[in-house]
Amino acid sequence: MRTFSAPLCLLALCLTASLQANAAQAANDCGVPQLTTCPAPVDTQLPDVKNMLTWNQQQRVVGFRNDYRSYAGDVFKAGHARPIPVMERSLSAATYHYQGHDYNLQDYLKRNDVTGMMVIKDGKIAYQYYSHGNTPTTLWTSRSVGKSVVSTLVGVAVKEGKITSLDDEIVKYNPDVKGTAWEHVTVRQLMQHTSGVTWNEDYTNPQSDFAKLTQCEANKDTYACVNALVKDPHRSAYARPGAAWSYSSGGAWLLGDTLEKATGKSLAQNLQEKIWQPYGMVHDGVWHSYQPGKHDVGAHGFNATLQDWGKFGLFIMDNGVLPDGTQTLPDNWVKDARTWNTADKSVSASHPDGMYGYQWWNNSVPVNAKEVSPKQGLSSQDTMWALGIFGQVIVVNPQQKLVIVQWSAWPKAEPSFSAQPLEASLMFNAIANTLK
Repeated sequence: MRTFSAPLCLLALCLTASLQANAAQAANDCGVPQLTTCPAPVDTQLPDVKNMLTWNQQQRVVGFRNDYRSYAGDVFKAGHARPIPVMERSLSAATYHYQGHDYNLQDYLKRNDVTGMMVIKDGKIAYQYYSHGNTPTTLWTSRSVGKSVVSTLVGVAVKEGKITSLDDEIVKYNPDVKGTAWEHVTVRQLMQHTSGVTWNEDYTNPQSDFAKLTQCEANKDTYACVNALVKDPHRSAYARPGAAWSYSSGGAWLLGDTLEKATGKSLAQNLQEKIWQPYGMVHDGVWHSYQPGKHDVGAHGFNATLQDWGKFGLFIMDNGVLPDGTQTLPDNWVKDARTWNTADKSVSASHPDGMYGYQWWNNSVPVNAKEVSPKQGLSSQDTMWALGIFGQVIVVNPQQKLVIVQWSAWPKAEPSFSAQPLEASLMFNAIANTLK
């Protein structure tokens, strides 16, 4: 047996210690030591979060993949990882016609500033794409895709009896709303954005309620600031609860706040215990927190890898059934979540079926869209879209066993339906048709 002299042994020990120290340092380079793996890349210069709505394209890419370290956050840990198996499929035949031109997938990715995409068919990764320096360990922020995660956690709470009925008024679980315009709004109406309570979501107006929420997030005492903004006793109602639809991040924040009070746990803790670990997500994630360990923001702020975004889509496709067969969601929950409400403004000429469910969207090709194709592929009845500003998407079609995930840095927060949202629906129709 080979032996080493004492100096060589000492050198080997020092080298081992140095490597371990370097590994430990690398693990903390992102500034979130609770994470098992530091996401890559770790950008050194981050844009100012108070200007999030007016970042340029490069700032948006860097800001979105560093959201988890730009704000306080709660880590939700992965347990026994179950990576999605890979079975690559060609998407070269997936083309769409838009504004007089034919485009393929590569055209689409470039035209729509896509920074990551994953297509999962029959439970296997058929296609994956990363750009702008993103990697399989990058944690990209959800924006309002997080709303769909929160509504799913509401379903878990209903299954467990922590919320006894979606038709309960939220004051039952969140007494702070007593005396405000929110007092007689139900859990269901919060999820459907039919509260009837005024909220200005305009992303281009620096004086809008959403802009004020963003400013609260850029300063200290975030929870108190947002709580006062949303539950302002002077905030009025514009319609009776349930009568009209109006998208509201304030209402979505209140839904998360109500869920946390009903369960006694933060959103991150609920997610970790009920979905993330039991379903076998692959990496840790981070939820933007207003009060670390106590309160996470219900309107957005979910940060995870592309594969785990895809696995969340699979969880929905599987109707909330865990690998051990446990049913975590009420019967018919997923179908109910994509049953579009018919309140005023949810139904339109472009989407006569309605366009909003339990914080999931109907983003099918508008029925009145002209000179576009393919108009068929993902039907409005069977397809649910989690959507976030600047082009964040999870699409789930259980019937076709198809999940599509997209990260983007669109130049506008919320383009008209005739722009990027329409191109996405056309491209995804083409992908669905190619993979049939």
